[in-house]
Amino acid sequence: EIVRSPPTVRIVHSGHACNVEEERYSERVYTIREGETLELTCLVTGHPRPQIRWTKTAGSVSDRFQDSSVFNETLHIAKIQRHQGGRYYCKAENGLGSPAIKSMRVDVYYLDEPVVTVHQSIGEAKEQFYYERTVFLRCVANSNPPIRYSWYRGRDVLSQGSDKGVEIYEPFFTQGETKILKLKNLRPKDYANYSCIASVRNVCGIADRRVVFRLTNKTAPASIKLLVEDPIVVNPGQTVSLVCISTGGEPAPSLAWTSGSGSLPEKSLMKEGVLTLPAIASEDAGVYSCIASNNVGNPAKKSTTIIVRALKKGRFWITPDPYHNDDNIQIGREVKISCQVEATPPEELQFSWLKNGRALRSSERMVITQTDPDISPGTTNLDIIDLKFTDFGTYTCVAALRGGAIPEISIDVNISSTTVPPNLTVPRGKSPMAVREGETVELECLVSGKPKPIILWSRADKEAPMPDGSMQMESYDGVLRIVNVSREMSGSYRCQTSQYNGFNVKPREAVIELIVHYPPAVEPVWQEVRQGLGRQVSMNCRVLRAHPSRVLRYEWRLGSRLLHAGTFDSRDDTDYIVRSLAREGYGEYTCDVINEVGPGRCTFLVTGKAYPPEFYYDTYSPLWQNRPRVYGYKLQWTQMNPSGVDRIMAYRLGIRQTGQQRWWEQEIPVEGNIQKGELIAHNLTELIRPEVYVVRLTPITRFGEGDSSTRVVTYSGTIKSDLHCTPFHCSFEEDPICMFTQDKNDDFDWTRHSAATRDTKYTPNTGPSGDRSGSKQGFFMYIETSRPRKDGDTARLLSPKFNVAPKNPYSITSPPAYCFSFYYHMYGKHIGKSHRRQKGQSTSDASPVWSLSGNQGDRWRQAKISIHPTASFQVIFEGIRGPGIEGDIAIDDVTLEEGECPDPPYFGECWSSNIFPFYGLQWLPSTV
Repeated sequence: EIVRSPPTVRIVHSGHACNVEEERYSERVYTIREGETLELTCLVTGHPRPQIRWTKTAGSVSDRFQDSSVFNETLHIAKIQRHQGGRYYCKAENGLGSPAIKSMRVDVYYLDEPVVTVHQSIGEAKEQFYYERTVFLRCVANSNPPIRYSWYRGRDVLSQGSDKGVEIYEPFFTQGETKILKLKNLRPKDYANYSCIASVRNVCGIADRRVVFRLTNKTAPASIKLLVEDPIVVNPGQTVSLVCISTGGEPAPSLAWTSGSGSLPEKSLMKEGVLTLPAIASEDAGVYSCIASNNVGNPAKKSTTIIVRALKKGRFWITPDPYHNDDNIQIGREVKISCQVEATPPEELQFSWLKNGRALRSSERMVITQTDPDISPGTTNLDIIDLKFTDFGTYTCVAALRGGAIPEISIDVNISSTTVPPNLTVPRGKSPMAVREGETVELECLVSGKPKPIILWSRADKEAPMPDGSMQMESYDGVLRIVNVSREMSGSYRCQTSQYNGFNVKPREAVIELIVHYPPAVEPVWQEVRQGLGRQVSMNCRVLRAHPSRVLRYEWRLGSRLLHAGTFDSRDDTDYIVRSLAREGYGEYTCDVINEVGPGRCTFLVTGKAYPPEFYYDTYSPLWQNRPRVYGYKLQWTQMNPSGVDRIMAYRLGIRQTGQQRWWEQEIPVEGNIQKGELIAHNLTELIRPEVYVVRLTPITRFGEGDSSTRVVTYSGTIKSDLHCTPFHCSFEEDPICMFTQDKNDDFDWTRHSAATRDTKYTPNTGPSGDRSGSKQGFFMYIETSRPRKDGDTARLLSPKFNVAPKNPYSITSPPAYCFSFYYHMYGKHIGKSHRRQKGQSTSDASPVWSLSGNQGDRWRQAKISIHPTASFQVIFEGIRGPGIEGDIAIDDVTLEEGECPDPPYFGECWSSNIFPFYGLQWLPSTV
């Protein structure tokens, strides 16, 4: 018997659903109101226990759920929002077959407050001498599902055609979301209260929303006025107040301020149309708009710009004689000194020049220009023509804003015979630079020249960022310092002079090569090896990369004891083999692969520990024991990789009540070898109901204890003593079909099916058109009599075993009574026979207790049989094919409950066709 099984999955819902419906193609749609709690649970079967993962598609980009996954059975979203609607997928996988995936679409319903806006148009009617005045009332609200709008004037319903002066329509471009009321050629009676009612027809219990608008002959759109200059130029630190007043509009408009940057500064204060910005800073500069809205016409909007005075980023450069293509400053030639700043507002910027601290005026030989047309604004140039010895000195460029209050920026530039253009060299022995991973390295470019320029560092060999994450780093002394060097930092680095703060000459540059040495990277870094005594163990350590990669040697050790050493030749891996594992051979083996930087290490933990057992999760919980305070449980498991280690001699079973500390332990001996996939069972008895227990199972070999597995055993029956409330009931809705099994010795199988079995082309007028409840989606079991079936062929379906205990355990004189019932459908002119047998302990004592043959009509009928078993028993459904293909036999809703069968059929107020109460049932795979 193969016990391992691939996963199956289905989604069940709790929480606050308004509706769950099956759409075409079996898609499930779960409808929920915004703000309620969504709870979806993934029910899985399969062995080993599948891993469960929830994921989502659809929804908005801001919905973080789609970037992550939920790794447990229940997906819980409290106060669900509209953007969290979409399709949710539950995926279960256990390594066998394909993963099982089911999905459910979640539709979030909501209805926002509607808003009425009013627009009017005044146009001249052709060939007539009057003005037509038409008013549109537009009602809109966000909702899911779509809204139905209705309009009232006072208490009167307005509908299309009810009033010649009224038109109601939906513009095509709004896809039905907007309802517009058009009042054509206004009349006195049109001045009234208008109500728009938005309704989703009480779907999900969402009540209608209503909004009222009063239309009068004074109704007018908002108008506003700004009591401020435009633009407003202020100094940093000032407090600025922007005043906006309403100059018209009925009803009275509401005023709001917005910023062009998207959000107002956090420190801003707004009161009755006045926006106050205390201690204004440069980042607060921008466009500010006052918006007035009263839902009549378009909102009124007026804007002003705030400019915050500022001076920043002063820089200079020297251009040697531009006409002689010379990089040096020479007597008798021309020199240009340029100075640039960023100013706000730029038109307030003014420059002045000093020489050796004294004001300098423009002259024929010293030409000052305020802005160079070839350079960006905010630049001043000093051209010194026919340089003389007396022109050597310190020149100062001073930038200021008219009106003061902003500190000046001044930049000193020295011009002398020692002013020389920059030069870059790499010191001897500084390229290439070899360094070990993790160390600190300094790349050095010697920079000469006066003034000394800033050095810019970048990667020369690839478009990669610098160690600090930027594409370019500045250095004032020509040194690039890298801390904690990594192997990814190997490569070429370029140093070059910056154009600014130096000479305006072609940039100088140099390249330095950086080589990072690192110890070997190996695999596996850590691996557990399990093996039994006397067997061979093979370990392999592989080098992935190393620098330098030459002169690699390896050392194998067990603990601190050296086992084997050598050097790599052409191979990139090394093996160590233990021919026959002894007890002292268990332990931690290491293989160090070493270069001049250090070792890379492979570690192998060799152990004889048995793998963990895997509990068989498709076992339903309690055994049927008719004792009031006790229940039992058939613990079932398979052993993971039983042949991977020594023979398992026993299991240590531990059990404790949840919430308690003490474990009760016993040993379960094992005879012979356990086969892969073999189902092992042990009955837990005397469990006190309704207590919950933690069970721990540990395999034991000659090595000692292996890995444990734990699981929780929960009593899933009911404490009620009236057993008629807790029947065994199976409606075949789930694929495991309540642990029913097919007889292996019959001619053909029963089939699980939903909707009509009939194929009118072959078998007209045969089989049911729905399950017992009339649902086309519901399932039932049936026998298909079409070819290749022949007259007399038999199909047998076996129930799980029912373990029954008599009320008096010391006497069997009065065996308990049980009522077994089911529904059958036998329709068609070639109907054969249907038997219901009861089978006891042996395979040969199955006796028919109910039989029927022939056409019983196109409807479901119920059969009930009282039985009095004295020991555990099974029920066998046997269907026999009749003389032709027109006649399928179907069964559904199988029930077993304690007590004689009532007449007429009675299921009691607790019976429900879609729950499975397991009271006192032992469900086991059966063999006939």
